[in-house]
Amino acid sequence: MPAAARVQPKDFFTPEEWGPLTRRSSWKGLALVAHAWGVIGLAIAAAVVWPVLIPLSVMIVGTRQLGLAILMHEAAHGGLHPNARVNDFVGHWLCAVPIGASLASYRPYHLSHHKYAQQAEDPDLPLSAPFPVTRASLRRKIVRDLTGQTYFKQRVAPFFRRRQPDAPEGANVTVRSVAPFFLVNGLMLLGFGLSGLWWAWFVLWLLPMATWFPMVTRLRNIAEHACTPALDDPLRHARTTRANLVERALIAPYWVNFHCEHHMFMYLPCWSLPEAHRLLGAKGVWPRMETAPGYLAVLKTASARPA
Repeated sequence: MPAAARVQPKDFFTPEEWGPLTRRSSWKGLALVAHAWGVIGLAIAAAVVWPVLIPLSVMIVGTRQLGLAILMHEAAHGGLHPNARVNDFVGHWLCAVPIGASLASYRPYHLSHHKYAQQAEDPDLPLSAPFPVTRASLRRKIVRDLTGQTYFKQRVAPFFRRRQPDAPEGANVTVRSVAPFFLVNGLMLLGFGLSGLWWAWFVLWLLPMATWFPMVTRLRNIAEHACTPALDDPLRHARTTRANLVERALIAPYWVNFHCEHHMFMYLPCWSLPEAHRLLGAKGVWPRMETAPGYLAVLKTASARPA
């Protein structure tokens, strides 16, 4: 099947508008990575001092672990830093490896997703194709996420299986990154242990990774592509979800909710997506795009199949 239809930036933006949107930064991407780790550190510290905050900290840390995955995604597009070596080093070691991923494995897999978005060759199609489902089915998926069952299936069980040479790239990402993952996380556990807080690594790093992180990753995947029209329309391959402050803090960090704009112009840095969205609205393009007013609205659509 031919590649998914594309749009031309010149059809939507003037050169004066497009230039600032595409400009790479030597500090913004690095600042976002620092922000993610800073929020994680503050959430862990707050929970250590005030244990009553542990449930909230688990949600915040899990969302920033998703944030690290989003910044790995940014690095896969070369957007974290204009220097390719810096981009790949930071994207791999500071974003991908701590959460059990591999930038080198993820990049070709993800770019294939962009090339064949929502078509049979799209490696991410299984994530969106089953929707809509029933409310009971969606509820069961979320329960599996929050009880660690999804994490065990996706991140633990593959360690005990032989690598499948004919499997899609994404299927072996966790297996390929197991040694770096254990190295980095072993150092983190050692650091917590030397501080007398060995338990915090399990409760405030591993627990969020095994529960909240899979759940918000699922919500993100649903919002991005589930129930989008199966049309040869590059403005409808992906969905932009308008996220409020709470949703940005606990579900959709680092402008990941502007996914329609990302698929339309996939090499825009993530910090340019809100401005691209604003300009498209000013030009009257929003009605042609796939959008949703919030994550609850998306979940309602995605769980609309009768029981």
